[in-house]
Amino acid sequence: MSQREDFQRTIGYGEAALGQLRRNETPAYPRNYELWYTYCAGFNHALNKAVNEILRSRGVIDPDEVQNIYNRFLAPSRLGDRIEEVGGRISGEIEEVVESVERTLNANATYCDSLSGASTQLSDTTDAQRVQSIIQHLITSTRATESVNRQLESQLSESRKQIAELKDSLDAIRFESLTDELTTLANRKHFDQSIERFVAQSNEIKSPFTLLITDIDHFKNFNDTYGHQTGDQVLRLVGLAVKQSVKGHDVACRYGGEEFAIILPNSTLESAAALAEQIRVAVMSKELVKRSTGENLGFITISIGVSTFKPGDSVTSIVERADSALYLAKRSGRNRVCTERDLAPPATSPKGKVA
Repeated sequence: MSQREDFQRTIGYGEAALGQLRRNETPAYPRNYELWYTYCAGFNHALNKAVNEILRSRGVIDPDEVQNIYNRFLAPSRLGDRIEEVGGRISGEIEEVVESVERTLNANATYCDSLSGASTQLSDTTDAQRVQSIIQHLITSTRATESVNRQLESQLSESRKQIAELKDSLDAIRFESLTDELTTLANRKHFDQSIERFVAQSNEIKSPFTLLITDIDHFKNFNDTYGHQTGDQVLRLVGLAVKQSVKGHDVACRYGGEEFAIILPNSTLESAAALAEQIRVAVMSKELVKRSTGENLGFITISIGVSTFKPGDSVTSIVERADSALYLAKRSGRNRVCTERDLAPPATSPKGKVA
C-alpha cells in the first residue's frame, strides 16, 4: 500500500475515533483515543465485542467503562501480569523442590551418621541386648530416611506435572501475544520477527523466499456502510481463505487493519504468484451475507503484491517491492495480482547506467 493510501486509511480511523470520543463524551486522553482508534480499525475483536455489547444495551459508553475496557484489552501490563503470575508460580514450585531436596540431604546425612555410629558401637560390644537396641535404632532411622525419600519422590513427580502445566500456560500466553484474535492468523509482531529471521537466513545461506501482501479492496467504504461487525466478518473470511491456502512452514499474518502478509519459504516468484491468484479467486468466489439481517452484500475482492528475496535484501527492501506491486494492482483496477516483475524498470542511458 502506498504512503498516500496508508495516510488516507489511518486518517479515516483517526477521524472515526474522534467521532466516537464526541458521541460518547469521552475525554480525549491518549489512552481513550487509543481505545477508540483500535475499535474503529478493528484490530482487537474482543475489545470491539465488549464495546458493542455496551453500546447495544445503553447506546453510549461512559468514561469509567472505557477505562475498564482499556485495562482489560489494551493495557501494556496485561500480558506482563499473566507472565509474572505464571513465573511466580514456577518459582514457588522450584522453592518447594529445593526445600524437599535439602530435607532429604539432611535426613540422608543424619542416616549416614547413624550407620557410622552403629558400626562403631557394634564393633565395641558383644552384649546381645545392646546389639538389639542398636539394630532397632538403625531400623527406625532407615524407615525415617525412606519416608523422607518417598516424600521427595512424590514432590518431584507433582512438581513435574505442575511445571509442565505452567509451561503450557506460558506457551499459550506466547501464542496469544503473537496471534491476531479476530482471524487467528499470526499478528504483526509475529510477522516482523519472522521476516527478520527469513532475511537473515537467506542472506547467510542463500535460501529463497517470497512475500505476499494482500489488501481488501474498498474495505473502508464497506466498513462505513455496513458497520464494524460486518467488517469483522469480511476480515475473518479473507483470513480463512489465506489459512486454507498456506501449508507447512508458510507464515500467514494479519499485517494491518485490512492487510494480510504471507511469507513463503523456498518458493519462486511464479509459484507465489500462483498461490496469490488462488487466494484472490477463493475470496472473490464467496458470497457475503450479513448475519444479523440475512441481507446479501455481494462479493468482496482483494489485491495482492508479490516480491521475492534477492541477495543483499533487507526487510525494508523486500517489503517495499511487495508494497509497490500491491499499489500497482490497486492502480490497475484492483482485484488482481501483481508481482515485482510488473513494476516499471528504472530508465537507463545508452551506456546502461541509470538515468
